[in-house]
Amino acid sequence: MFSLKKSTTLAAAALFMALMLPAGAFAEEAADTAAAKPAAKSAAKPAQMPAEAAKEQPKEETKEQPKEEAVEAAKEQPRDSLQHPANILVLRVNGSVITKQALDRAVKVMLAQNQVKEPLSPEAQKEAEAAALDQLTSAELLYQEASKLDMPELDKQIEEKVAQNSAKFKTDEEFIEALKSVDMTMQDMQDFTRRDLMINHFIEQKFIAKAAITDAEAKKFYEENLDRYFKKPESVRASHILVGSDEKATPEERKKAKEKAEALLKRVKAGEEFAAIAKAESSCPSASQGGDLGAFGRGQMVPAFEKAAFALKQGETSGVVESEFGYHIIKVTEKQEAGAEKFENVKDKIADFLKKQKVQKELITYIDELKKSAKIEKN
Repeated sequence: MFSLKKSTTLAAAALFMALMLPAGAFAEEAADTAAAKPAAKSAAKPAQMPAEAAKEQPKEETKEQPKEEAVEAAKEQPRDSLQHPANILVLRVNGSVITKQALDRAVKVMLAQNQVKEPLSPEAQKEAEAAALDQLTSAELLYQEASKLDMPELDKQIEEKVAQNSAKFKTDEEFIEALKSVDMTMQDMQDFTRRDLMINHFIEQKFIAKAAITDAEAKKFYEENLDRYFKKPESVRASHILVGSDEKATPEERKKAKEKAEALLKRVKAGEEFAAIAKAESSCPSASQGGDLGAFGRGQMVPAFEKAAFALKQGETSGVVESEFGYHIIKVTEKQEAGAEKFENVKDKIADFLKKQKVQKELITYIDELKKSAKIEKN
């Protein structure tokens, strides 16, 4: 069946995140981590802390601040040291600065999204930094273009987005502590949120709104990928009652197990509810679901069980079937013959898939053109 799961095509927001990995994404990830383990209740900092020196900081007893005071206090945190990552220039993009702090955050987000464990080897670290810096450059170029568009109610949207992140915490103080753990202020969070919203708005207006897929394009994709995406293999959904008896059982034990299975089969044939017998008598974990094993295709079950199940019609019940696990009574509840999805049933999914592909391709080309005309200066 057709599915986007195996595709690298991304929706607009996800595409932006994958290309740019903005620091705002790292802030939200850190916020999620801290929400699960609030800073006020644990001395452990989130694993993504960028500064080793921040791991051990003595706590001072303070009175709880009102919400407005806590937020205002967090807006401006001094960064005096010239060696602070926020004060180290890495790159200028048309005059706008990308700092070491932004680069460090982007690397951490990229590694987290790709489930890469740290620390990296020196060579791998350089590769990661180069990739992250390229993405930050793309983000900055898009932001500069996005700044040329008017975005209605931007301040309101920023406020709502920040509030959504803050709502993951029990108190505003916990939210601020989460930001501190990644060396961010409330002002940083608001600035990153502004950038993200503006860039997504720009992508929506310039690319997504203009992208269109015709029925002919969708039909061509369907025909060219019929075997790959749209063929449905033969499958059955079955329930069973198992009287367990493994290969180590003695002949006498096997005999008793078979006799019990035959007695249960008589009860099924006499009209007792299959699921009720399975719950009471089956030794398979599926007993709690009335013996339901769900749907499966060929090659997923042991040969004897598979042969019997696929030989049955929908609604039919087998005799006693012997396998290496014991003795089964099988009931097929659904049966799906092999075939192909009809084009009309998948047309909308195909169109959406192709539209995202088109947007992705056009956006990457657009960014490449911006880079050619941009003034990019490395420190």
